[in-house]
Amino acid sequence: MRIGILGTGVVGKTLGTKLVKLGHDVRMGSRTAGGESAKAWAKAAGGKSSEGTFADAAAHGEMVFNCTSGMVSLDALKAAGAKNLDGKILVDVANPLDFSRGMPPTLSVCNTDSLGEQIQRAFPAARVVKALNTVTAAAMVEPSIIPGAHDIFVCGNDADAKARVISLLTTEFGWKEVVDLGDITGARSQEMILPLWLRLFMKFQSPNVNLHVAR
Repeated sequence: MRIGILGTGVVGKTLGTKLVKLGHDVRMGSRTAGGESAKAWAKAAGGKSSEGTFADAAAHGEMVFNCTSGMVSLDALKAAGAKNLDGKILVDVANPLDFSRGMPPTLSVCNTDSLGEQIQRAFPAARVVKALNTVTAAAMVEPSIIPGAHDIFVCGNDADAKARVISLLTTEFGWKEVVDLGDITGARSQEMILPLWLRLFMKFQSPNVNLHVAR
């Protein structure tokens, strides 16, 4: 599959590297083509990896991952271009974390709205699926680094888009427990997990923590 990755941080590089290893054709996008971080990633990842602008990556991908910082995600997606996202599955991995007051960060939007919903409203023709935002980057692609049963959450308005993302999570990334929280308003609860996750990270001094829903 052709996949676009928006963002050159740890999350984008981790997802991109895993997807290349799985045989996908992955293009990483940043504000300008030829950026040192994206070029270094493409060289290290090998395989079917390439880099370009946000628009290049979005146009390339059949599925696009938003791995930008949540506070700038809407601007990055505007740079990617609505036409390049129309009809495509847009996996939103970002969190609206506001670090302006230091640690721990607060959520810039919550309770009655979410970043996932803001993205879906701004790009109504994209098929937004919120996923992978509740765990550290390494666990996104290798959930077994956290022992025992634990869950990943997804939500979105398009049932087929969710099914395709869930298939990727289970058959390629190795997730055994995927909890579908319904339509895109489920992104509110997914994003509001982050304050709890951050407290657990601080308490146990490890990012390798996650939640399990016992039922």
